[in-house]
Amino acid sequence: TGEAVYKFKDLQLDVARHEVLLNGKPLELTLKEFELLRVLMQHPGRVLTRDFLLDTVWGYSYAGETRTLDMHIRGLRRKLGDSADDGHISTVRGVGYRFNAK
Repeated sequence: TGEAVYKFKDLQLDVARHEVLLNGKPLELTLKEFELLRVLMQHPGRVLTRDFLLDTVWGYSYAGETRTLDMHIRGLRRKLGDSADDGHISTVRGVGYRFNAK
């Protein structure tokens, strides 16, 4: 629903307020970073393919490079204080990404 709030340990995403809190402090995310994080948090622990993420966040008409997804994941990780292999978002090589609901 549009009123959903996703919360996992130190991270909270409020869809209605369009707000993300890390340890109670607001994070400044771009629209695409917010949408990407929302989709990942909606499926905790599940590996989401690159194609699924591109289709869901950018839409079927998205014709850009898939590196756009990597750049947005990198930006999200930086803002979340994650390292590449330890943090909120994990890379599953050759498949996609997973939100770790630790």
